[in-house]
Amino acid sequence: MKNNIIMILVCVLLTNFSFARASSPFKNEIQLLVNQVAYNQKGTKQAMVKSTQPLPNDISFQLLNTATGLSVFSGKVKTAQRVISWGTEYYSPIVFSEFSKNGTYKIRMIMNGETIDSYPFQIGEALIGKISIPAIVGFFQHQRANSPEELKADKAIRLHGSTRTVNLTGGWCDASGDVSKYFSHLAYTNVMLPQQTPMVTWSMINTVETLPALLENVGSKQALTAEAIYGADYLMRSLDPEGYFYMTVFSYFDKDPSTRRVVGLLADSKTTDDYQCAYREGGGVAVAALARISRWNINGDFSSKEYLNAAERAFAHLQKFSLKYADDHKNNIIDDYCALMAATELWKTTGKEIYRKEARIRSENLHKRLAPAGYFLANDAGRPFWHAADAGLPIIALARYLDVEKNPVFRKNALLTIKTALDYNLRITKETTNPFGYARQSFLFKGKVKNGFFIPHENESGWWWQGEDARLGSLATAAIVGGRLVYPGNGAYGVKPELSHFADHLISWVLGCNPYNMCMMYGYGQNNVPYMSSMYGHGTGKGGISNGITGKDGKGDGSGIDFKVSDNGNEWRWSEQWIPHTGWFLQAVTAMSVN
Repeated sequence: MKNNIIMILVCVLLTNFSFARASSPFKNEIQLLVNQVAYNQKGTKQAMVKSTQPLPNDISFQLLNTATGLSVFSGKVKTAQRVISWGTEYYSPIVFSEFSKNGTYKIRMIMNGETIDSYPFQIGEALIGKISIPAIVGFFQHQRANSPEELKADKAIRLHGSTRTVNLTGGWCDASGDVSKYFSHLAYTNVMLPQQTPMVTWSMINTVETLPALLENVGSKQALTAEAIYGADYLMRSLDPEGYFYMTVFSYFDKDPSTRRVVGLLADSKTTDDYQCAYREGGGVAVAALARISRWNINGDFSSKEYLNAAERAFAHLQKFSLKYADDHKNNIIDDYCALMAATELWKTTGKEIYRKEARIRSENLHKRLAPAGYFLANDAGRPFWHAADAGLPIIALARYLDVEKNPVFRKNALLTIKTALDYNLRITKETTNPFGYARQSFLFKGKVKNGFFIPHENESGWWWQGEDARLGSLATAAIVGGRLVYPGNGAYGVKPELSHFADHLISWVLGCNPYNMCMMYGYGQNNVPYMSSMYGHGTGKGGISNGITGKDGKGDGSGIDFKVSDNGNEWRWSEQWIPHTGWFLQAVTAMSVN
C-alpha cells in the first residue's frame, strides 16, 4: 500500500511538471516581412518583424548587400505593436528610409544566437515602376480576349433577349478565373460599381503620356501605346449606334463560347437586357478614355477623329439617358466622378462650353458630398462612400479637372475637397494601432457608421467581397496626385512626408510587406498565390495583381483579417487576379515615377 501511495505521488508530480512545461512561454517565432520586389530610392523603406511574442527593447537589425555580404546600414527595431482584431501576433517596424544606395539587399537580425534573414529586395531610382510597368504590359497582353474561341464568338455576339448580333472582339478578360468582359459590374448595388475595362484603358493612356522617358528606358513605350489603343478600339466597338455602351460580355462560365451574350448582370449570375451603361456603369470613364486618346495622332482600326466623335456622341447620349439606365434612377457619387472624368477630357480636347459647364457641376457635387467627418457621402441617404476598388477616384477626377480649370472660385472648392479627403484618409488610418499603415475606411453597417481596415462583407451586393488591392492602388495614386496640389513638398514624390509614407506603405503591402508574407504581383518576389487556370488558355498571368487580403471570413463587418489560398472554390476572393487591381497599381507606380 505504501509503495502504491508513493507511485501515485510521483505520477501527480510528473503530471504537474508536464503541465508547467506546457504552459510556459513558447519559443518566439519570428519572420521578417519585406517588399519582395523593390523600394524606390527616395521613398519610405519599411520592413516588419512578425513575432509570436513582443521583441525585447533595443533589438538591432542590419541591412546586408547580397553581392558582398557586408553590412551597409544598421538600426534599432521599433516597439512591437499588436492589432487586436488581427490575432495574437506582434509587429515591429524596421525603418531604413535613410539608406538610398542602389543595389540588392536583405535584412538580418540575430536573436539568441539565431540568424534571421529576410527575402532579398532591390533599391533604385523609380525602381518599382521600372520593374512593374513592363510586367503589367505583359500581363495585359496575356489577358487579351484573343483566343480563337473568343474571336469567333465575339465577332457576332448576341444581345440578351434579342436575335441581333454585334462585333465585340477585343478587350481583356476580367480576371484570372473569369473570361467575361466588363465595363462595370455590381450595377444593381448602385453604390459599389467598379470601373473596369474603361478605367484600365484610361490608366494606360495616362502612363504613356506621363512617363515617355521611363517607358523608353525600359523598352515598353511601343507596347503600352499599342495596348492603350487596343483598349480604346474595344470601347469603340462597344458603342451602339444609338449612343450607349454595352456593359458586359458574359461567359456564363460556360466552356461553349457560343453561349456568350451582351447582358446586364444581377447577383448570382442572373442576366438581363439592361446592358446600356449609365455614367456610373462604365459609360463616363469610357468617354474620358476616348476623348483623351483622341489627342494622339492615330490612324489604325479607328482614327483620332473617330475617337473624338464617338466620345462626344456618347456624352450627349448619357446626358439624356444616364439616369434612365441607372438602376435607382438617381445620381450618386459614382455618377459624379465618372461624369467629371468624361466632361474634363472633352473640355480639355475641344474647349467647348458644354463640357466646361458639366465639369464644374460635377466638381461642385463632389464638394457638396463631403461629410463633416471628411469622408464622401455616396448618395442622398447619408451612406458613407467606401469602395473596394476606386476609393481614390474622386480625388483623381478632381485633380484631372484642375489641369484645365483656371477659374479661382471653382479651383478653391475643388482643392478644398481634395485636401479634406486626404486629411480624412490620413486621420482614419492613424486613429488606431496600424503598424503597416494600411488604409482604413468608414462604412455603414447595420445602420451605424463604423471605421475599419476592410470593407464589410455584408453589403448591398448580397455576396461580393474580396481583397482590396485596387483600392490601395487608387488611394496611393490619390495621395500623390492630389497631394502635389494641396500638400506639395520636397520629399519623395513631391508631397509632404505623411502622404509619401501612406502611399509607400500601400504599395509595399501589395508587394509582400503584409502579415501573410505574400507578394500579390504574380511571378515577382519570392512568395506568390497559387496559379489559377481558366478557359481558352487564360488564367493567372505574370505581372498581374491578385485580389489580396480581406477581413475575417464570416465577419459581416469586415473585422479581423484573412487570406486563403484554398477554400473549396471560394479562394478567388483572395488569390484571383482582377484587371482593376493591376490597372490601379499602374496608376500608382506612374505617379511615383514622375521626376
